[in-house]
Amino acid sequence: MKIGILLSGCGVYDGSEIQEVVLTMLAIEEIGAEYICIGIDAKQNHIINHLNGQEMEGERNMMIEAARISRGKIIDIRTVQPIDIDALVIPGGFGSAKNLTKWAFDGPNGIILPEVKLLLVNLVNIGRPIVALCVSPIVLAKALEGSKIHAKLTMGTSKESSPYDIDSFNEGLSKIGVEPVLKSVREIEIDVENRIITAPCYMMDATILEVRQNIQQAIQAIKTFI
Repeated sequence: MKIGILLSGCGVYDGSEIQEVVLTMLAIEEIGAEYICIGIDAKQNHIINHLNGQEMEGERNMMIEAARISRGKIIDIRTVQPIDIDALVIPGGFGSAKNLTKWAFDGPNGIILPEVKLLLVNLVNIGRPIVALCVSPIVLAKALEGSKIHAKLTMGTSKESSPYDIDSFNEGLSKIGVEPVLKSVREIEIDVENRIITAPCYMMDATILEVRQNIQQAIQAIKTFI
C-alpha cells in the first residue's frame, strides 16, 4: 500500500508542520505501508522566522523546503496520478492556509492551487481515502467547494483549549458547504460516505504524545477503506 503525503513547505508558520509530517511517516510505516512525499514546485507565500514569528526577506520554494523533511525524496504533484497512490495525507501547518490555499489571507473566499484541487477531486472521485490533519481540512473544503459533496470534517472543538478560533474556522467551512464536527485531540472524524478522515492534532493545545496518538488513529482508519 502506498500513501502520499502532500507537503506545503517546511515549518509550522510558513509550510508543513514538521512534527505532524514525521509522525505521519512513522504511523504509515507502522501499518505496513509505504509513504511517498509529494511537493509543489512553486514559491511559498513568505518566510517566517520561527524564533520570533516575524516575516523575513527572500523567497523559498515549497518543494525544495519540503525536501528537507523528506530527506530529499519527493515527487512533483504534477507527476502524480490518482491511481499511483492508495490514499493521501495532508499534514497541518500554516502552509495549508498560505501556500496550498489563501485561507490565511482571504478566509473561505481564498483560492486553492489548481494542481492541489485537481489531485484531491480526482482522488475523491475514484474513492481513494484522504486524511487531513490539523488545519488542512480547509484544503479539502476548498477543493470540494461547489461540488455535490458535502463532507463532514473536524478542525477540533471550541469546548477545549485551542490556540485558534475553532468557531471561526467552522463558520468558514459551513459557508463553503462543509458540515463541521467538533472533536477533541483524542478523537478523529470519519466521513464514511466520502472516505475522508480528519484529526485536530495541533489545532488543539496538545502535547506531542497526544498528537502522535491522534495521527495514529487517523492513519489506522485508512485501513477501513482499503
